[in-house]
Amino acid sequence: METLVLSDDESGLDKAAALLRAGKLVAFPTETVYGLGADATDAGAVAAIYTAKDRPGFNPLIAHYANTEAAFADVIPTPLAETLAAAFWPGPLTLVLPRRPDCRVAEITGAGLATQAVRVPAHPLAHRLLTAVGKPVAAPSANRSGRVSPTTAGHVLDGLSGRIAAVIDGGACAVGLESTVVDLSGDRPALLRAGGITVEMLAAYAPDILVPDSADQAAPRSPGQLLAHYAPELPLRLQAETVGADEALLAFGPALTGAAAVFNLSEGSDLTEAAARLFAGLRMLDKLGRAQHLRGIAAMALPEHGIGCAINDRLRRAAHGAGESGTMSG
Repeated sequence: METLVLSDDESGLDKAAALLRAGKLVAFPTETVYGLGADATDAGAVAAIYTAKDRPGFNPLIAHYANTEAAFADVIPTPLAETLAAAFWPGPLTLVLPRRPDCRVAEITGAGLATQAVRVPAHPLAHRLLTAVGKPVAAPSANRSGRVSPTTAGHVLDGLSGRIAAVIDGGACAVGLESTVVDLSGDRPALLRAGGITVEMLAAYAPDILVPDSADQAAPRSPGQLLAHYAPELPLRLQAETVGADEALLAFGPALTGAAAVFNLSEGSDLTEAAARLFAGLRMLDKLGRAQHLRGIAAMALPEHGIGCAINDRLRRAAHGAGESGTMSG
């Protein structure tokens, strides 16, 4: 796939917006670094981000919005969230808040958690693009996982040329450092990542904010790191080679026979498709299995390479926390 380099004029933005609405990946500048954008409401498009970046795990992604009203339509703002948004948006601040029941953002964007990270970037080109797309855009840094974050279109092409549809060349980014991330979903605000908005700036509005150095173990870990996340209520066993009539089956490729219910992540054994369907599949089988009083969910093996590593990581976390015996072998 050839990666297009688009201009930052209206023609380039129109092409970029059309590509994003079609489920393609487009890199674009923000005031922090270049982001790798995908339609945050399209699970398949978001899954493609992980494939393009060789990202080893489903870390929660930030959903970017054109304005505060649009952002708070998908999450439940606290009074402090509204205060911080008024002070720092548009700008390099990301807020982690509970998802609304009618949240448009695909679950894979938030890594299957009950929270979603949201931001309103200050870069005028990013604002114009988000307005043109008319949807939230998921956008981690536009680089291969573990590499230095990109601050120019050339940096993006160095790592992702041929892996994404396009990059908008908007020049160098002003801040060059990722956004500050603050978790507002708990009893106290907590700093998850330092960035362009300093702790001192935040403390003027949130004097009780937890920071990793001073709060030690009291500070929450970054979303998605705890083993019990993603867990269904039913026990989940992995690497299933057979399935019982009293089990639901999470299949990949040709499905095992004999299950009471089946959700196939990808009949064609496509790992990107499987990633896009993982959280919905677990949720559906758990709900259906509990309604039918099944004893658990059996998950077929997936390859341990590429985005398969991320899928298996989440399945292991889900199995660890599922039911009372979620680590059943078989």
